[in-house]
Amino acid sequence: MAMVQKLQHNVTIKGTKDGLILLLDDKCSFEKIIEELHDKLTANSGQLLNGPVISVKVKAGTRYVTAEQEEKLREVLKQKENLILEHIESDVITKAEAEELRKDAQVVTVSKIVRSGQVLDIQGDLLLVGDVNPGGTVIATGNIYILGALKGIAHCGSKGNEEAIIAASVMKPSQLRIAHHINRAPDSYPDLGNEMEFAYISKEEQQIRIDRISTVHRLRPTLNSLV
Repeated sequence: MAMVQKLQHNVTIKGTKDGLILLLDDKCSFEKIIEELHDKLTANSGQLLNGPVISVKVKAGTRYVTAEQEEKLREVLKQKENLILEHIESDVITKAEAEELRKDAQVVTVSKIVRSGQVLDIQGDLLLVGDVNPGGTVIATGNIYILGALKGIAHCGSKGNEEAIIAASVMKPSQLRIAHHINRAPDSYPDLGNEMEFAYISKEEQQIRIDRISTVHRLRPTLNSLV
């Protein structure tokens, strides 16, 4: 059973089988956090903070912890030689992190033919109006939608998103990649007629599969897409 020790009202120490969790009040000043943590670590001589090396995780709530503040936390924790700060979790993200999320969620429209030797690399979803010729490559961190023929290489979910899909009006790729999965056997793709098709990772088989675009909402019900 986890142990919980209250340190006044600004810091809560929670002991678990994996180590310690420091819960920081996100409304008081950071100076008060440091002062109280220093006092409590100095005064505490119980089993909770003593013994072998203990992993410490900090939960800062809606407080953003800067690199300088993180260093101050590390310095205070050094009062107890066995306490090692492993991770700081905050509900607040930086502007750079928010910008990355925005880019990953965007749809980038490109109208061109991707010819042999060319690589089109997009952050977010790619909507390509044109063909991908043999030897050409399109890459996206999100989904790939091709209003044309895919005869080259397509790699969606390039940051590891296995829920991403590749859709094309004509699906004749030389290679498909979704996250870290690769399909090098285009001859195995089923002939689905003239209907637009899409590639996805089958959750049961953990392999890339091809199906009619009319089934996309059944296989990917949470897909926020243009198709």
